[in-house]
Amino acid sequence: MGGWRCTGLRWPHGEPALGWARSDGSGRGRVSVLAYGRELGFRAGGERTCLGARGNPCPVAAVVPARSTGARCAECARLDRAHSVAADTIADDPRTYRVYLAWFGPGMVKVGITGEAREAARLREQGAVVFSWLGRGPLMAARRTEELLRSALGVPDRIPYARKRAARDELPGPAERAAEIEALYGRAAALEGAGWPEALERLPFEAVDHAGVFGLDGVGPAARVVTELVGGGAVAGRLVAAAGPDLHLETAGDGIVVLDTRLVTGWDLVGADARAGLSVPVVAAGAGGVQDGLF
Repeated sequence: MGGWRCTGLRWPHGEPALGWARSDGSGRGRVSVLAYGRELGFRAGGERTCLGARGNPCPVAAVVPARSTGARCAECARLDRAHSVAADTIADDPRTYRVYLAWFGPGMVKVGITGEAREAARLREQGAVVFSWLGRGPLMAARRTEELLRSALGVPDRIPYARKRAARDELPGPAERAAEIEALYGRAAALEGAGWPEALERLPFEAVDHAGVFGLDGVGPAARVVTELVGGGAVAGRLVAAAGPDLHLETAGDGIVVLDTRLVTGWDLVGADARAGLSVPVVAAGAGGVQDGLF
């Protein structure tokens, strides 16, 4: 049996969890639920190799760049995206989809779609601090609604992830967060009869706030951001918050450090003492240095 490799941070039931898969692609994966306030530490070993595509290992175990947030070689990335809803390659998908409005910080609201069966997992994966459903219906009706909001209201469907991360340091109160997304919901609802797809059922406004779920209340601003892992490098600290793919770790020597778990995928990991601190490249928070790629 092969060793275990991290497949990234996920949010299946409203709590952060790290996914794991066998390095050789055999057997079933597993999940480790994380808890705020607990110590967390690991060390990367060997080289970072491709995750493969759609549950299958990369046939050549290609080495991938340490700073890539995709952790797939070009061929596996193409295969993985071949049946992606985001890539519009499955227009005949019979499942029900939901259109949402997501708020990440002042002036940062986007529109998007997700499968209804996934509930709000997609919003937590993107780090949405507040969101509201807008409507539900077939995939193409959801897509047309998304395009309607982009063209009629100028609402984007993507926001650079670095901006989302930076906005978490100084969030306004719950009422202000909800007010901005409620105003946009009102403008979107007013479009019914003006291009709104008949097949999309509008859902009532309800602001769902994730600040508590993410553990952001009372957490200080991040001081450093990990830019990549290296063979033999350690990351360790006390988990104080998590949002989207990010873990916020309080460390003894570097303050609060943010680790984008998309950088962890593809590495063989072993446990490390929480006092090991950091021995991987970092930059000051807000200085960039990590490839973007999450809507």
